[in-house]
Amino acid sequence: MNLSFDHLTLGQRVLFESGRAADHLAAEVVRHGARRVMVIASRSESAVAEQVTQRIDVTLFHDDVAPHVPIANADAARAVATDNAIDLLVCIGGGSTTGLAKAVALTTGLPIVAVPTTYAGSEATNVWGLTEAARKTTGVDDRVLPVTVIYDAHLTLSLPVELSVASGLNGMAHCIDSMWAPRTDPINRALAAEGIQALATGLPAVQHDPQELAGRERALYGAYLSAVAFASAGSGLHHKICHILGGAYDLPHAHTHATVLPYVLAFNAPAAPEAERRIAAAFGAGTAVDGLNALRASLDAPRALKDYGLDETQIPEAVELILPIVPDSNPRPVTANDLETLLRAAHAGDTSSL
Repeated sequence: MNLSFDHLTLGQRVLFESGRAADHLAAEVVRHGARRVMVIASRSESAVAEQVTQRIDVTLFHDDVAPHVPIANADAARAVATDNAIDLLVCIGGGSTTGLAKAVALTTGLPIVAVPTTYAGSEATNVWGLTEAARKTTGVDDRVLPVTVIYDAHLTLSLPVELSVASGLNGMAHCIDSMWAPRTDPINRALAAEGIQALATGLPAVQHDPQELAGRERALYGAYLSAVAFASAGSGLHHKICHILGGAYDLPHAHTHATVLPYVLAFNAPAAPEAERRIAAAFGAGTAVDGLNALRASLDAPRALKDYGLDETQIPEAVELILPIVPDSNPRPVTANDLETLLRAAHAGDTSSL
């Protein structure tokens, strides 16, 4: 088979070293010549934010962070940045925090230095998302890609195991969706396979000993690879489903991804044999579905959408919202009945079809 593909590698500096976040951030502020720094971090991350920013001058801290980036929060943060003549954004936290920084960068063009404290992966993509009137809109714009990402596994030690698992499986979803997303190519498939392997070994280590750094580093590395693959490959069926569910019904982002993933994998795998083999090999399992399900069982992963706020009566509406945005590139045709069956199984946590 002749290889032929069109791959774009996004330009971004990555600094990966445990215990050095404050040092690296200070150096990046100097490198960018920043004079007025806005730090975006939720109230729950305030102690971490103070620790990471101890060696820089901060013009202001902004903590009005909410899941799925409501447009009102985005507009408020944009106004704060403009009114205070900010020249550098620093976001410290998970996907919601990074998402808010991206919303500011989208309209202001300000550079972002991202310091992740979860395994969300948003920091390594040029994808933004905003929610308005219970509908989530996403887009791609290079202005929102952080210029630098500072990874420090020490900052993830306080992340509870249950949240670590959900967040890590969100990263796993980036990897698996990247195997058949609209712009998939051999490079992002290779990154995704390595990401699956890293997460599949890192997350059990985190669960076994949450304070042991090696597992946290492995999971963080996997999350980064997953995001790079996703940024290149684009949003596949899994992400289309989860973005609708999160925006329309205010479901928690990571838990939704963790819950829906095995159902999408089971649906698509038979129609994508090459991708299925690569996923299975990355898990070290006989099949992709067996590998994912064994990992989920070992981690006591999120099981049912009903546990996170989705009402069964909302499923028909969700199907109507998802069906028009299913990518043409999905390896298997998707009907309304398919989506309803998938969502009802995920809602109930019914694994009999997997």
